[in-house]
Amino acid sequence: MQIIPITDRDLPDLSDYSRLTDVALRRVSEPAGGLYIAESPKVIARAIAAGHQPRSLLVQEQWLPDAERLLADWPDVPVYVGESRVLETLTGYNLHRGALAAMHRPALPSVAELIADARRIVILEDIVDHTNVGAIFRSVAGLGADAVLITPRCADPLYRRSVRVSMGTVLQVPWTRLPEWDEATPLLHAAGFHLAALALSDEAVSLDRFAASAPERVALVLGAEGDGLSAHALRAADTVVTIPMLHGVDSLNVASASAVALYALRV
Repeated sequence: MQIIPITDRDLPDLSDYSRLTDVALRRVSEPAGGLYIAESPKVIARAIAAGHQPRSLLVQEQWLPDAERLLADWPDVPVYVGESRVLETLTGYNLHRGALAAMHRPALPSVAELIADARRIVILEDIVDHTNVGAIFRSVAGLGADAVLITPRCADPLYRRSVRVSMGTVLQVPWTRLPEWDEATPLLHAAGFHLAALALSDEAVSLDRFAASAPERVALVLGAEGDGLSAHALRAADTVVTIPMLHGVDSLNVASASAVALYALRV
């Protein structure tokens, strides 16, 4: 294991942790495809288990045994080590989870490849809150959907907060980007998916009624907080589904709604 003590916070090799935002990491030209930051030994382990390649690790000295375990198959990956106060100055926050890793972004699969054998998938339309994205991925992992598709303007599942909230499940659940609805709708229908849009509508079918005779292959479509699903998404839907509510409450947070709907539609 290549252990490199941090003596100079301005080392170019530390710029992944000190100078680049999550958006900038995704756009760096080298390596191709960009980077993302995995936080905590548990999340780093899940990323490596999913086949993601580490570029470097940043740890406090007491976490070196974890780093050695994580990098058993990657002996050439540098491990930067520093005191807590040095790492906090470098990254801008307390590294209380013990370790950060700069990870190479994997190439995303095609939509057709991802959904070929799926029965339940989730589509996230323009959900920009990273906490909600992470929480939905956790529901998908825990309640048994096969994949997640995200629209072009949806928040990045590999953003640090999304990964953290998901408990690392964004690194386990298969996902990819969906094209615009004009192209996506026929693609999904050709694969045999029934598009069920979760939304408020006078014509909506209750979730329990829909789940009682759900089609073989269902794509559950979820929209952003506040605005909900776009008109285009609703036009693409084969059925609009709603969760029956009580006491004058009209809807749930989108992440909570995803858990309820996925539980009802579990196979």
